[in-house]
Amino acid sequence: MPLFFLMMVVITVALFNSMKQTAIIWLTVPLAVIGVTVGLGVTGQPFGFMALPGFMSLSRMLIKNAIVLIDEINLKGTQDKSPIDAVLDFAVSRLRPVAMAAATTILGMAPLFPDAFFVSMAVTIAFGLGFATVLTMVVVPVLYSIFYKVKTA
Repeated sequence: MPLFFLMMVVITVALFNSMKQTAIIWLTVPLAVIGVTVGLGVTGQPFGFMALPGFMSLSRMLIKNAIVLIDEINLKGTQDKSPIDAVLDFAVSRLRPVAMAAATTILGMAPLFPDAFFVSMAVTIAFGLGFATVLTMVVVPVLYSIFYKVKTA
């Protein structure tokens, strides 16, 4: 598993050629732990073997969401806008696509809830993605503003 995450970090650094943007993207992954903990606690499921691949899949989904947001701000930042306007515009313009992608994944996990073997994986993905998507839409713009010292006026 550490090799899996290391390879993903290297790919993210190569993709953006920036340690700041890579750090912003990867700081969203721990947000999933909140949702996973709540989900497994509410349903009474253990963090067993099937929850582990669920968490790895969840990490990939959160990284994808953060990449979509960072890529959008990189594109909008080049269009003669102030940095704060670019941050606000990208957060608003990507809200619906990111939320819809998360919602379809969460609904896709619903048929696995009654299954005895896959329930912990489904709970891990559904609850983790639900919580982390909401938090990502707030945390990524804030982290971007902090890392790049974006002024409000």
